[in-house]
Amino acid sequence: MWLLAAALLALPFAAPARAITSSAAAALTPQDGDSALDVHAVRRELDSFQAAQISLRKAMAIAEALHTGSITADISFDGATEPAVYRVKTMQQNRIWRHAIDAATGEVVGGEAASPLASLDAEDRDNLAVLRALRHRLADAVRVAEHTTSGKAISGGLTRERGKLNFVIVVLAGSDLKEVILEPPGPRRR
Repeated sequence: MWLLAAALLALPFAAPARAITSSAAAALTPQDGDSALDVHAVRRELDSFQAAQISLRKAMAIAEALHTGSITADISFDGATEPAVYRVKTMQQNRIWRHAIDAATGEVVGGEAASPLASLDAEDRDNLAVLRALRHRLADAVRVAEHTTSGKAISGGLTRERGKLNFVIVVLAGSDLKEVILEPPGPRRR
């Protein structure tokens, strides 16, 4: 998974609600002397993702159903494991839950891990407090990103840009990786 993460970090950042397209071949080609990036391993990871029977949105729904009232804060595909899984972090009350969801069957793999929100740094706690107050969820941002790019989301999470919390979704559309950053609408009305 670290190879895919390295390739994704090479993508340029987008302005809110815009997608930046970068050819997967270009993004995965090692730069001058960059032998750490194994193009073949990344290609295998992407091929594994394309073969997944469970979508990222379905994996989020499975993880959220494990704990009543939980919401997804972060999700990514990990094709380097056997079986390939989605690594999902959900938030429920004052806990962060970590799950691995089998990308072929949708079953929870290897149990779950929980940690208190208090164990996170202040910025992460603030981000999760804002996420909890939003009327839209990560699943909504994934749906918009997939529709906009005509692709299949491979990861999603939160990012701070100019002091605002945004959703960042990476989508595989054909052989292109696209990063979509969306600024969510304001807090829920009470």
